[in-house]
Amino acid sequence: MLERGQISIEWFAFVALAGMLVLFAVGRWYIAVGATRAAARKARAQTSNLPRATVRRGMALLILLMTSKFVYSVSLSSYYTFFLIEKFNLTMAEANICLFIFLAAMAAGTLLGGSIGDRIGRRRIILWSIFGILPLTLAMPWLPLIPGVIVAALAGMMLASAFPAMVVYAQDLLPHSTGMVAGLMFGTAFGIAAFGAAGLGVLADQIGIIAVYKICALLPALGVVALFLPDARH
Repeated sequence: MLERGQISIEWFAFVALAGMLVLFAVGRWYIAVGATRAAARKARAQTSNLPRATVRRGMALLILLMTSKFVYSVSLSSYYTFFLIEKFNLTMAEANICLFIFLAAMAAGTLLGGSIGDRIGRRRIILWSIFGILPLTLAMPWLPLIPGVIVAALAGMMLASAFPAMVVYAQDLLPHSTGMVAGLMFGTAFGIAAFGAAGLGVLADQIGIIAVYKICALLPALGVVALFLPDARH
């Protein structure tokens, strides 16, 4: 038993060593391209002179959009298994497979969101990734199991694609404080998700998890405010 434990620790040490090598390679790459990116960021900051009212309006709308996005996301990541068990009488193992499909779709959406946002514009991807999924979220609580799982995965993928665009958009609003903005966006995201999970849990105890999903289906409608986001690049 002791030898098996030692072997397991050795495997963990190997994974940690591999991680160190990857980070070393990333550091070398950043040194190579960091100077160019820093110069471009400095030039952008010098040419950007957005009015404070525009910056405040843009950040306020972003926070509202993040509330819609992360409360709906956490409703699925935290309570999707309970919804499936109650509505379709699935086992915990079967419900967890459906949850894995949703989380994998969200991971894929996060990876794709940045590149798609660079191609079609940040405001556009924020609008369509939140407001555009409204038909999917409205239909999801009423669909049979298999179509419902597919629709939830598609909605999660589209919803997750908005976050990279939101972070870069906020940095465009405040190009002098990109590090602060990134920390603010991630901190706000985790805070909204935490409060949203707690609030939805209390609500589910009162009215039931299926009713909660029917209410949460309306949250992406808040995405329409993306139409009023200012153009942060000019």
